[in-house]
Amino acid sequence: MSKPFNILRKKMSPAAQSAATKKTNQMLKEMPLQELRQAHHMSQQRLAEVLSTKQANVSRMERRTDMYISTLRSYIEAMGGELDIVARFPDGEVHINQFEDIDGKDSNQAAI
Repeated sequence: MSKPFNILRKKMSPAAQSAATKKTNQMLKEMPLQELRQAHHMSQQRLAEVLSTKQANVSRMERRTDMYISTLRSYIEAMGGELDIVARFPDGEVHINQFEDIDGKDSNQAAI
């Protein structure tokens, strides 16, 4: 018989609870497009309507491992988000702004 997670969590040591919380927060920061869409409570059909495409195209997009930045930006914006391209180096981060003017975007908006 399954038990509610809250009961199981109370039985965990404070260190284990802390580790689980950290892992959960990390997992929420990294997810594939399909999970991101689901986390925003949006169906493929609804996203397709916002993007003016077919549901099958959204499904294909979610399975791709390589796509145009403009396609990814459109997908993210359809959910109300904003795409930012960041390069991370040992001495800091750089936000890449080369893609800001794609589709006539204002150059003061976040990098795409």
